[in-house]
Amino acid sequence: MSDSLGTRKLARAAAHLALRSRAALPPLALFTDDDRLPDPLGAARVLPRGSMVVARSRDDARRAALAAAMIALARKRDLIVLVAGDPDGADGVHLPEARLRCAVDWRARRPSLLITASVHSFSALSKAMHLPLDAVFLSPVFRTASHPGRATLSPIRANLIARASSLPVYALGGIDAHNALLLSGFAGIAAIGALAV
Repeated sequence: MSDSLGTRKLARAAAHLALRSRAALPPLALFTDDDRLPDPLGAARVLPRGSMVVARSRDDARRAALAAAMIALARKRDLIVLVAGDPDGADGVHLPEARLRCAVDWRARRPSLLITASVHSFSALSKAMHLPLDAVFLSPVFRTASHPGRATLSPIRANLIARASSLPVYALGGIDAHNALLLSGFAGIAAIGALAV
């Protein structure tokens, strides 16, 4: 269901999770993806106001251009923009699990920066909880086209991991408006394909 109706349904599921978690961050996040999200700006335009966007690209020049366009759109749509890599002009930075420790450097350099990271296990989450992070994205919860053939956490295991966290945890990986109903203990939902337009 990759349309604005699907986005609204996923946003409602995310808001339901956020109510229970009482997290201060937006309940819905869009992750950009070079291969799976051909129109990231279009997807961001139909997000509910105040949602979060994590701008990523393997190509530095493309990521910089995408970040600049997202930041401009964010001003009109009241979006929070995180950039994987250099957050220049953005609200925050998103780190891959392999670079969790970089959160310490970013917090020292820019104390008000929103800092998030990806984690893929309870072990990684345990490390993240000792770092100056604002939230983590736990993945993959379900089978996902981003990582075909990769083992998933499953909703039961992911829910347990999220509940054990002292940080807000977003569910990521194969989430859509239907299977989002299986989630609990999360601060919100992040998606790629389910938010595409």
